[in-house]
Amino acid sequence: MRLRRIGIMGGTFNPPHIGHMIFAQEAAMQLGLDRVVFVPAYIPPHKKVTGGDARSRYNMTVLACVDNPRFEASDIEIRHRSVSYTFNTLKKLKKEYGKDVRLFFLVGSDNNLSAWRDIDEALRLATFVVTKRPGSKVKIRKRVLRIDIPSVDVSSSQIRKRVRLSQPIDYLVPVSVRGYIRKRGLYK
Repeated sequence: MRLRRIGIMGGTFNPPHIGHMIFAQEAAMQLGLDRVVFVPAYIPPHKKVTGGDARSRYNMTVLACVDNPRFEASDIEIRHRSVSYTFNTLKKLKKEYGKDVRLFFLVGSDNNLSAWRDIDEALRLATFVVTKRPGSKVKIRKRVLRIDIPSVDVSSSQIRKRVRLSQPIDYLVPVSVRGYIRKRGLYK
């Protein structure tokens, strides 16, 4: 029996943007992933979330995933309602999906994995897949794969700033996410 291959992409998704979607799509293609699950953090341990409450970030992530049948959003960290640590989430997902699954955790090279809580446990639970982010260096360690994807220099903070300045965000986020931001008046 073939193990199902599931990619997990964690983050704040404040908002989700084309960089996230391109990374997920390329990882799915290059690694033969059956599914990519986007997991918005409730409270990320390494950064402050400004402008988007957890439920709005989850709702935008659901909208961003709608057009790709391999993509889905999970509210596993939102339901937990505390600081989100990757190793805890991976343990829960491993239990939820069962033994016939291999997990791949998708992360940008701008993350300092050595600062993560229980990173060795997280690396036992999933193969980490790193892609280079503009301006950062990739350090490959055991159980970490590197994939190359088309480079897109876009960030959630750029998008929030553009919204604050009443600048267009067309083509930077999925159309449904742009509509959600406008309708709810996020990031003003």
